[in-house]
Amino acid sequence: MKLLGLRAVIRRKRYTYKPHKATHVTENILNREFQKEYKPMDVLLTDVTEFKYSQHSKAYLSAILDYGSNKIVAFKLSKHNNNALVRDTVRQIEDDLVPTHTLLHSDRGFQYTSHGFRNFVKKHQLTHSMSRVGKCIDNGPMENFWGIIKEEMYRLKTYTSFEELTHDIKRYIDFYNTRRVTLKMGLSIPA
Repeated sequence: MKLLGLRAVIRRKRYTYKPHKATHVTENILNREFQKEYKPMDVLLTDVTEFKYSQHSKAYLSAILDYGSNKIVAFKLSKHNNNALVRDTVRQIEDDLVPTHTLLHSDRGFQYTSHGFRNFVKKHQLTHSMSRVGKCIDNGPMENFWGIIKEEMYRLKTYTSFEELTHDIKRYIDFYNTRRVTLKMGLSIPA
């Protein structure tokens, strides 16, 4: 049929999206206060983004940005966007968190409204802040980092494997944390 260009006249099954109800939602405590001076581990911003590789494959990068030091303090790349991805990311910084002091800001994605994430926040006595619905600017510095990594690394190359993408992301985050010159540095090169 394909060689002759014939197609069957049947309707395809359509799937309807069932939105999930957020189980644990918190207020936007951070409230875009990005002009204040923060110390390391005062404010942590987290999110997940998607990278495509090969023909039809996707990878998901979960990262935590320490707004006080402007460094990525934890990240994990996975082929699956699930609760385990975020759980494995936050576990990387468990020992560095300051109970009753550290504010952890995220969007309202299913990973951050899950029971597991809520239990992590309670166990470590963190203040959890969430962006408002449809307001990605509430997590602006994290969204800015996604834009930077995609422009300065990802869009410069076509990735054919997960391993190749993983290698370049690790290299870029190391560069971002240690050698990338920013305005906050007063345009001086780090020592």
